[in-house]
Amino acid sequence: MKVLVMGIAGGLARAVALLLRERGHEVQGIDKRPWRDAPKGIEVHEIDLRKRAAEDVFRRKKPDAVVHMATVTSLLARAEERQRINLGGTRAVFEYSQQYGVKQVVFVGRHTYYGAGPDSPMYHTEEEPPLALDRFPELSDLVAADLYAANALWRSPQLATCVLRLCYTLGPSQQGTLSTFLRGRRVPMVLGFDPLFQFLYEADAAMSIVLAVEKHLKGVFNVAGPSPLPLSQIIAEAGRTPVPLPEVIISALLGRFGFPALPAGAVQHIKFPVVVDARRFFEATGFTPSVDEVETLRRYRALGR
Repeated sequence: MKVLVMGIAGGLARAVALLLRERGHEVQGIDKRPWRDAPKGIEVHEIDLRKRAAEDVFRRKKPDAVVHMATVTSLLARAEERQRINLGGTRAVFEYSQQYGVKQVVFVGRHTYYGAGPDSPMYHTEEEPPLALDRFPELSDLVAADLYAANALWRSPQLATCVLRLCYTLGPSQQGTLSTFLRGRRVPMVLGFDPLFQFLYEADAAMSIVLAVEKHLKGVFNVAGPSPLPLSQIIAEAGRTPVPLPEVIISALLGRFGFPALPAGAVQHIKFPVVVDARRFFEATGFTPSVDEVETLRRYRALGR
């Protein structure tokens, strides 16, 4: 199968590309960022996916499947740029896919789509709408991209659209929201709160995406790893020091004195859990993580030594 990976230079995207190649697929990728040491057999097009050159890749290469991982969080881009990348880029991917005969698009989203708040259910199912965006407006462009992708299920029924809402990942690339949050020696917690967090080892996350391609999934699926753990345990197992602080003080300290530089709205995500029900994905693919939660954190801790 010919698979085109959007955002291929990202840490998780590289793992997906390598696994696809290992399993016999023809892999190409598009990314503005370079992947200088891309292995033989993976062709990387260093271009902006919103430009005509990216459309030419679709036209010339005619991929069977597209894996769209070219979205960014508020940790990496400002609001205007995020809007162009996340929503504009997602729209371009689906337009090119429809125009040039792509059979399947896998949109790799995030489980934070559901939002965090005091009234959230314990386990989110795929049918639930996003919540609490008024408290975390920096998440709105990612939610809009997810909704645009999900709407393709009825807008373009001939295209097998798969939306994956993937939980946090930890692994060798040391990229991603949770990895960034745990990067400093001291990690803030909101005094009186200890929410559950879900996460996957990076290689397992890559396998879940590859399975979605190989099983030709269509629909919306939550993807989760082993059992969720309390944030305090995650911090301790990662070899960091938890620092419980009143919420008003955390907001003032973000990005200062060694604390992670998070947007103010992200504080809700260290107060309340965002835990998803991933049974639908398991039933469709049989996916089971190969690395449990404690071993994932042990490996993450070893990377920092």
